[in-house]
Amino acid sequence: MRFVDLADGGRRLAPLVAAALTPDAVVVSAGDGGLVTGRAVAQALGIAVVPLVTTRSDAGVRVELPLDVAGRRVVVVDDGVESGTAARAVAAALRTAGASSLVLAVPVCPQEAETDLRTRYDEVVALVRPLERRSLQWHYDTFA
Repeated sequence: MRFVDLADGGRRLAPLVAAALTPDAVVVSAGDGGLVTGRAVAQALGIAVVPLVTTRSDAGVRVELPLDVAGRRVVVVDDGVESGTAARAVAAALRTAGASSLVLAVPVCPQEAETDLRTRYDEVVALVRPLERRSLQWHYDTFA
């Protein structure tokens, strides 16, 4: 499956996100591509999405949480997973902040990364699950 662009990935992902929502859930987007994908999910479902600030450096991925997630189910929307580094950092930050349940929702998640991510998230939902990781650009006609 290929996606036209990041927004198309979000629109197609929206039904999976809807199935993961609970009354106390909050939907957040991670990273720049996740913001585009998250906005498309939010628009399709008529819900709000809160962007997380993620900063990559040689030291790793820093995550800033702009809201209190203690005791809440958090659905993390991103444009996809390559290595899983950012998704792991987001999960760690949300767990430290007291989230009660974590769901990772992405258009693309390679099976080799998903195995590890399932130890960090309560649920991982994806539209495409290739065996091995490859550049996310491969799954999108326009990746920007």
